[in-house]
Amino acid sequence: MHNLRWVLNLLFVSSLLVHTSSSQTICTSQDRAALLAFKSSITKDTTGVLSSWVGKDCCNGEWEGVQCNPSTGRVTNLVLRNSLNEPTLYMKGTLSPSLGNLGSLQVLFISGTKFIAGSIPNTFSKLTSLTQLVLDDNSLQGNVPSCLGHLPFLEILSLAGNRFSGAVPASLGSLRSLSVLMLARNSLSGPIPVTFKNLVKLQNLDLSYNALSGPIPDFIGKFQELTTLDLSSNRFSGGLPASVYTLGKLQDMSLKRNDLTGPLSDQISNLKSLSSLDLSSNKFNGHIPSSITRLQNLWSLNLSRNHFSDPLPVVGFPSLLSVDLSYNNLNLGAVPSWIREKRLTEINLAGCKLRGAFPKLTRPHDVTSLDLSDNLLTGDDVTAFLANMTSLQRLKLAKNQLRFDLSKLKLPEGVSSVDLSSNLVTGSLSSLLNSQTSRFLEEIHLTSNQISGRIPDFTESLNLKVLNIGSNKISGQIPSSISNLVELVRLDISRNHVTGVIPQGLGQLEQLNWLDLSINELTGRIPDSLLNIKAMKHVSFRANGLCGLIPQGRPLNIFPAAAYLHNLCLCGKPLPPCRKTLK
Repeated sequence: MHNLRWVLNLLFVSSLLVHTSSSQTICTSQDRAALLAFKSSITKDTTGVLSSWVGKDCCNGEWEGVQCNPSTGRVTNLVLRNSLNEPTLYMKGTLSPSLGNLGSLQVLFISGTKFIAGSIPNTFSKLTSLTQLVLDDNSLQGNVPSCLGHLPFLEILSLAGNRFSGAVPASLGSLRSLSVLMLARNSLSGPIPVTFKNLVKLQNLDLSYNALSGPIPDFIGKFQELTTLDLSSNRFSGGLPASVYTLGKLQDMSLKRNDLTGPLSDQISNLKSLSSLDLSSNKFNGHIPSSITRLQNLWSLNLSRNHFSDPLPVVGFPSLLSVDLSYNNLNLGAVPSWIREKRLTEINLAGCKLRGAFPKLTRPHDVTSLDLSDNLLTGDDVTAFLANMTSLQRLKLAKNQLRFDLSKLKLPEGVSSVDLSSNLVTGSLSSLLNSQTSRFLEEIHLTSNQISGRIPDFTESLNLKVLNIGSNKISGQIPSSISNLVELVRLDISRNHVTGVIPQGLGQLEQLNWLDLSINELTGRIPDSLLNIKAMKHVSFRANGLCGLIPQGRPLNIFPAAAYLHNLCLCGKPLPPCRKTLK
């Protein structure tokens, strides 16, 4: 959501200000002592930031992350921000109570350190000049302290991405200057406090990915400045309060993955600024109101996995680029004309009871993602259907009645993921996986078809991460060139007629976390080289002709016995010990 990105950009700009500031006044001994006490509470700092905290003057511009008031020598900003994309850079330790002695502090960002744990000290209640408090993406835990409600000038509060639990404290409703409140990605529970009705200056409210429950309160209509509302992935129930439809400045609303019910009101057209709406994975019902098509700025609409029923609105949306109506109670038969004729980049109509041949899209070259899976499509000329989809990246046509030979399939160059599972596809894999295969292709899902022939050799140019070819009629051996698939995360060859031994080179796939070779005709031993794959979370060698000692080391000897049953003579933990002749 763009307002969340705005907050992150704000943090970045603030950190730049920190590094460009200078001061002519030596910092006070009280503030220096508070900063050094915090430094002492950090047991490990791989970022190297705190190593710059040396000398008597914390305001000389050399203490990284520290900014002072040049006339008073008091610390005003402390910004320690690290990217989550750099896993080797972190801080480990706790938040020292001494930070509460920084009486002139206005901005406190300790963000993305990953391993700063413990609770927020109650001494933070003394930071009464604080306007921005951002402690996101750490390992902080316990309850969100009520003392944070005693910071009268606080405008931005973000505690997202920690391990806080318990109820949201009612005292936060006293923060009447608050414009941004982000408590996402914790384990908070209970209802939204009624005291939140006082937060009338809120522009961004993100409580997503918690365990919050109860109804969405009617007082949410008091937040007339709100531009972003994210309550997704909680346990909210009941219908949408009528007051939601009065939020004229609301641009992004996500309520996905809750237990919300009832119909949508025709008043949804009052949300004139709305650009993105995600109500997926709830229990909304009734018709999709035709008034929704009057939302001039709406470009992304996701109503999937609800109980909406026919008929659909017959007129399109002026600015729509992405639509997802999958898995409702819709019986479309054919793709609606306003979807076929519109300039859409993402079309998702899985489980909408589409029938017959592939739809003719008026602007196929704009489509980047297409999901028509779990329908009753019977087309056979899939190449002609895809011919003009020059921008296509993701294709899902699984669970239909498609009957064609893989040799007739020509994917657009930029496709990264293709799912044709559970159809009637025939032919061999060599027509899809060969020296001409696009380097963009990362995922292939062909489970439950009628594909035959051998597994082809894999060239070094392939960038496959997922290869699911289970439940087919594939024969021959696993080629030793499988070691070239160094990016592979998931490999499923189960329920085929694959013979020969498991190649040693499989152990070179160190990213692999899912391996299923079950119900084939493999022989020989499980190679010790598989012990090199430390990321493995699931394996199955069940129902083959394998024999000998299961490699005794993690992770192979900690998987359940069911992963090794029904073979010729496998032995060793987790199965019974081997006889001497089999070791």
